[in-house]
Amino acid sequence: MSTQATKRLNKEYKTIQNNPIPHINVRANYENILECHYIISPPSHPYADGQFHGILRFPPEYPFKPPSIIMITPNGRFEVNTRLCLSMSDYHVDTWNPAWSVSTILIGLMSFMLGNESTTGSISTTDSIKVKLARNSKKWNNESNLKFKKIFPELYKSNQIEIEEEEKKKLQLENELNKEEPIDLSKLDPEDRIRYLELESNHGNLNFRPILLGTSGILLATIVFLLMKLKN
Repeated sequence: MSTQATKRLNKEYKTIQNNPIPHINVRANYENILECHYIISPPSHPYADGQFHGILRFPPEYPFKPPSIIMITPNGRFEVNTRLCLSMSDYHVDTWNPAWSVSTILIGLMSFMLGNESTTGSISTTDSIKVKLARNSKKWNNESNLKFKKIFPELYKSNQIEIEEEEKKKLQLENELNKEEPIDLSKLDPEDRIRYLELESNHGNLNFRPILLGTSGILLATIVFLLMKLKN
């Protein structure tokens, strides 16, 4: 392994650690310093909320030769596990500038990702597909991406918490749709109880929809409700 490449990359990783790149998470693989992992999280549609993992593989001759650029997480813009042809990748050694860095490469990659220009390794999909892949990216990384868990353990943990919460919400919604739950009026304040009773009465649902009545405040709600009905 080139001492020059190691020295240069360690310096760049330290610079990024002190000055993080917006919307990009960079992590060196210190078992192989020439392998740099990144997470791109574009803030705009159709990639918003996405978490796209990829790898830069640097040659021993770095910084005099460019790295290969690979995207791992399905994203709808690039093929996965495929070398991408970009001006700062190993497809274009002749146009490579040794002054370019890890930051330069990843900022350029995200900019290209947000555009529509085609190249070797790019694919064409609809925005709806990209949105769907972005929403599923964290779950995909946690369940189908073994390197992700090893390189980004803190993101894996936070993803898992988020995934479990989403599953709970989904299950609760399905339960609500599958069966009509009773309305617990004891959990409403007196004014909300009155509004609910009046609304249900106007729609003729009081005799059919189950209602749970708590003791706290229910007498007041009932009296006011009756007075309103008499007034009408």
